[in-house]
Amino acid sequence: MPTRSGRAQAAIMRPSRAEQRIEVGRAEPSADLAGLVDYFWWVRWDTPDPHVQEVVPRPVVHVSAEVVAGAPRLLVHGVHPRMFHRRLEGSGHTVACERPEDGAGVLATWLRRLDPREDPQVATLAELVERVEEDTSLVRAEQVAELAGASLRTLQRRFGSYVGIGPKWVVQRFRLLDVTSAAHGEDEVDWAELAHRLGYADQSHLIRAFTQLVGHPPAAYAREA
Repeated sequence: MPTRSGRAQAAIMRPSRAEQRIEVGRAEPSADLAGLVDYFWWVRWDTPDPHVQEVVPRPVVHVSAEVVAGAPRLLVHGVHPRMFHRRLEGSGHTVACERPEDGAGVLATWLRRLDPREDPQVATLAELVERVEEDTSLVRAEQVAELAGASLRTLQRRFGSYVGIGPKWVVQRFRLLDVTSAAHGEDEVDWAELAHRLGYADQSHLIRAFTQLVGHPPAAYAREA
C-alpha cells in the first residue's frame, strides 16, 4: 500500500494529465511546528489552455497564499466533504514568493508570530488520524474509538470539535484514497480482493462508494488516470 506522502499525492485526480500542467512540491515543518503543521506544500502551473484540476480532499485544513493577477491573498480552507476542483489558466503559483518553495519559511515565520497555544487533544487526535491513514485494517469508526479508549459517541464529539468531520468519514475517505492510489498504479488491480482488504462488503460496495465520490467506477477511472 502507498506511503503517507503517496496518499497525499493520490488526492490529485488523473495525475498523468496533471503532471503535464502542474508541479506540486512539499516540505516537512521544523520540530517546533510539527505539532501544528503536517507539511508545507506549493503548486506551480503553466497551462496555455484552461485546465480543471480535481482533488479528493483529505481530512486536513489548508492555509494557502496565492498570487492571482499580481495580487496576493491568504485563504483558509476547512475539510471539504466532497471532491472539489480548481480552474487554472496561464502561469501562476501558490505562496506569495518569487520562488514558491521559499514560501515555507515565510509561512513558518508567520505561524510562529501567532504564538499558538498547545492543546494536548490536538496532538492526540492528529496521531489517531495518522494511524487511520496508515493502517488499512482500520475500516470502521468503532475500531478507531477502541484505539482512542473512548466510546464512539465521545470520539464523534471530539472529531466534530477538532477535525470538523466525523471519524466514520475519516475512515471512509482514507480507504477511498487507497482505492484511488491503486487506480493510479501501473499494476492490474483485483478490485474484488481490494474491496475485501479495505473492509467493503463486496466489490459492488467499493464501486458504488468510489463512483459517488469521483463520478466514475474505479476500473474506468484507472484507464484514464
